[in-house]
Amino acid sequence: MKGGKSKSESKKADAKLSVKKGAAKAGATRGKKAGKDPNKPKRPASAFFVFMEEFRKKFNEENPNNKAVSAVGKAAGQKWKSLSDAEKAPYIAKADKRKVEYEKNMKAYNKKQASGANAAEEDESEKSMSEVNDDEDGDEGSEEEEDDE
Repeated sequence: MKGGKSKSESKKADAKLSVKKGAAKAGATRGKKAGKDPNKPKRPASAFFVFMEEFRKKFNEENPNNKAVSAVGKAAGQKWKSLSDAEKAPYIAKADKRKVEYEKNMKAYNKKQASGANAAEEDESEKSMSEVNDDEDGDEGSEEEEDDE
């Protein structure tokens, strides 16, 4: 029986296939991510990225023929590593300022979200009260109909 599969080998292959199918189904049934809120403040840049903003301008002026983004990143990384703490200080200070402003904006954003959620709950509670009142009115009408019969 050269080249033929035994029964145990085919069962193993079927078991592997069924596991893969189950994994694919599990991935398909996962919950979808909630959409991102476009009004949410963006996280602030780190000190390195603040440095990159300036470095990128200088690098592109010095190397106008260079079109590779990776070359800019590598050069900036090497330059950042070679800087002393004193040379990094202005970038760290700018990053800290941006972080403070971001935290302030996030507090305002979270307050707005919380007040929006409270307003939505109030609308729902008002709606549910009217639905309860409608149901009571509807029950009275059905009792009258029962009396007529």
